Amino acid sequence: MVIATLADQITRGVDSVADVLTAPFADPVIRLGVTGLSRAGKTVFITSLVANLMDRGRMPQLTAAANGAIRTAYLQPQPNDTVPRFAFEAHLSQLTAPAPSWPEGTSQTSELRLSLRVQPSGLLSGLSGPRTVHIDIVDYPGEWLLDLGLLDQTYEDWSAASLDRAAGRPQGDAYLAKLAAADGAAPLDEPTAQGLAQQFTAHLRASREAGFSDCSPGRFLLPGDLAGSPVLTFAPLPPGNYGRRSLGREFARRFDSYKRNVIKPFFYDHFAKIDRQIVLVDVLGAIHAGPAALDDLRGAMARILGAFRPGRNAFLTRIFQGRQVERILFAATKADHLHHTQHPQLTAITQALLREAQDRADFAGAQTSAMSIAALRTTVEDTIDHPDGPLDVVRGRLLESGKQAAFYPGKLPQDPSHLLAPARDGAENWLDADYSVMNFAPAPLTMRPGDGPPHIRLDKAAQFLLGDRL
Repeated sequence: MVIATLADQITRGVDSVADVLTAPFADPVIRLGVTGLSRAGKTVFITSLVANLMDRGRMPQLTAAANGAIRTAYLQPQPNDTVPRFAFEAHLSQLTAPAPSWPEGTSQTSELRLSLRVQPSGLLSGLSGPRTVHIDIVDYPGEWLLDLGLLDQTYEDWSAASLDRAAGRPQGDAYLAKLAAADGAAPLDEPTAQGLAQQFTAHLRASREAGFSDCSPGRFLLPGDLAGSPVLTFAPLPPGNYGRRSLGREFARRFDSYKRNVIKPFFYDHFAKIDRQIVLVDVLGAIHAGPAALDDLRGAMARILGAFRPGRNAFLTRIFQGRQVERILFAATKADHLHHTQHPQLTAITQALLREAQDRADFAGAQTSAMSIAALRTTVEDTIDHPDGPLDVVRGRLLESGKQAAFYPGKLPQDPSHLLAPARDGAENWLDADYSVMNFAPAPLTMRPGDGPPHIRLDKAAQFLLGDRL
């Protein structure tokens, strides 16, 4: 095992040196990582971003689009032949059909290469022609990113944290009850192991459905071809003296195998090569789910920032090999579910969550930012009469019934601490407000030539993530 590990590290080191030597003679490449937490709209974001970079009529805040520096944009075969291609054309067809529908979310890593012909700006712009800049979009589940924190933990550490969280989350009591009937010191019994793993997975799925963000291990939720394998057949146990061939000893071994055979290869092959990263966050959904879900989101953001700080972890320091993610954007999605008069409040709450995450993660290095966006606008704004006065609402087509409806989610506070403080203090409910969410279907689109799909601040997000390199 040691020899294989050393050989793997040498191979990766040679590849890294080769990349450095050939970089000055190759077209520049920006590797943009896109991930999302708990149905934040990752697939729609990538589809709309690519469509709006190809037809840039709605991208005035992307400087290179506004001043005409981007001459053309086109898709090319991705450089990695072993990773599934992001199904851009199929997703765009669904969103722009006469009766549009939401595409299925992806459950595995995928890639897409978009190439831009860009005219350089500055003093030497007249002396050189357009250059090609490749944007390699790497799409991966946010659950996998949160797994990075497991690399720093022993099985005992992870078990203690998982059992502590389970006590206050959906189906957590059901898992604790099943655990009480099991004996971790008893000889390994595979049906018992499978039953505990299945009940723990049901608890994670129910927690995600209820709006919680940190539901690791991520592959329990998105197992792919690992479903039913021993590497996903473990669960947390209370502290104990677990001897050889016991259930507890085997669970600890499988936890270590999960880190070695599932988490580390993902970060070697994909994460360590990312230059820019956007993390899509359903802040409105967390607020609606309650203080506990919002506080969990804050903790998840801290863990994500920790994933981009390799100095704290010897393994990460090795795989980054001097590379660093340069910019990280946390984007609160579904801004179209709010009237624009409430967008500043949503952005302020997201910024406050990011600041607290930075403090908790002791993070420094990459440039970070937070904003509120809608990658695809599904609503129009309206003002309706209300007994308490005019009410600013949004109107859209409901996903469940297909009927048009006006929606008011509740008034977000001007001061984010009015939400963050109760969440941090463990409040069970919001005391003076009731926040709602609505599932809107995509609206039929009528786009002029040269325009991409309608959005809110997608161009501003693109400027932060890509603008300086264009």
